[in-house]
Amino acid sequence: MNTFLPSIARSALPSRWLAPCVLACLGLAACTTPPQPTDPQTAPPAQQTTAANAASADLDVHAQQFARWVAEFSDSARAAGIDEATLHSAFDTVRFVPRVIELDRAQPEFNRTVWDYLDYAVSKQRVIRGQDKLEQSRTDIEAAARRYGVPAEILVAIWGMESNYGSFMGDIPTIDALATLGFEGRRGPWARGQLLAALKMLQNHEVERDQMIGSWAGAMGQTQLLPSNYLAYAIDADGDGRRDIWASLPDVMGSTAHFLAKSGWQVNQPWAVEVRLPAGFDYASADGELRQPSSTWQQQGMQSLDGGPLPDLPDSALLLPAGARGPAFLVGANFRAILRYNNATSYALAVGLLAQQLAGGPGVQAPWPRDVQALSRTQLQALQSALNTRGFDSGAADGVMGPATRRAIRAYQRSVGLVPDGYPTLELLTQLP
Repeated sequence: MNTFLPSIARSALPSRWLAPCVLACLGLAACTTPPQPTDPQTAPPAQQTTAANAASADLDVHAQQFARWVAEFSDSARAAGIDEATLHSAFDTVRFVPRVIELDRAQPEFNRTVWDYLDYAVSKQRVIRGQDKLEQSRTDIEAAARRYGVPAEILVAIWGMESNYGSFMGDIPTIDALATLGFEGRRGPWARGQLLAALKMLQNHEVERDQMIGSWAGAMGQTQLLPSNYLAYAIDADGDGRRDIWASLPDVMGSTAHFLAKSGWQVNQPWAVEVRLPAGFDYASADGELRQPSSTWQQQGMQSLDGGPLPDLPDSALLLPAGARGPAFLVGANFRAILRYNNATSYALAVGLLAQQLAGGPGVQAPWPRDVQALSRTQLQALQSALNTRGFDSGAADGVMGPATRRAIRAYQRSVGLVPDGYPTLELLTQLP
């Protein structure tokens, strides 16, 4: 039985939820009265009152729906061993946060070209600041690197990407963010799992609710660990009895290195190597479609940019983040370990390239096709729908680029004599009916 319902702030509900009810009421009025001015400031008082009442009623309905969701989730949390004190601490003041949904829909890793993303993520300023931070905290950072076999520069690069070296760790209450995502539903099962992990953190007295502040996705601390990853991988490196990823740099670096080590990081392997492809290369083997030893790629004509032998990567794949016209990278286990931290190719490239430059190495050498425009989510949905209509199965037309869409693009490109690199472009969209 539910012992409480959370207080829900009406102002926290998204305006897009108000539109259907308001428009329905206005549409009904239009059937029985002459057309009215569309400016709400000039609408008749009675019509303004009707719209306001409808909006208020809609707010109440959705506030109640959110409250019911939290109460139902609380029942499942009790069954999983969460006590009443923890539930009250977490949910007595829980709020729906519209900005969480907006940020979920606008992730830069997925909504910008890779070169635009890297221009910002691996800026000269971030490289210089990272080198300074590495020097200032070398003892703590290298201790974690030695313990887990993850290069210090990789740890600092993640630190820089996730919180700009600890300067901004997010401003959204973690419980509110995860409850919002769980209720909204697109990431429902994942968000519920993370929310339960966050409740376990509270119950274990790892952190207080008002200190549990982070990103829109519920990630926390200087390297933005999700609650489930905190429980599994956070360590007390400084020996003070707490796993403090907020204020203890030894704990931050040790926890991050532990996560990567458990995610498959391989000592003495590079994160990636930029390569040159031979003439007549079969682009259908790119983007993870084929994994094989780097020695096999080399036998097929692939070269490092300096013409030297490729590094030893037993299980490597070719990555073409901008299609056939852009740079090419041979990636292995360590690139995939970074993807476990954030499953976006642009993010993993940014971490690797930032680490490379922190160590004094180069950035990307081959030019990016900067004349190519990124497809919006709506445009990618249209491309997926067009591919499906033509018999090239891209899966659900959800506007998210994944392996099925990439394979469908390749199949279509091959059918019309184009280079089958699987890269979505506006030109490709216009070619499809």
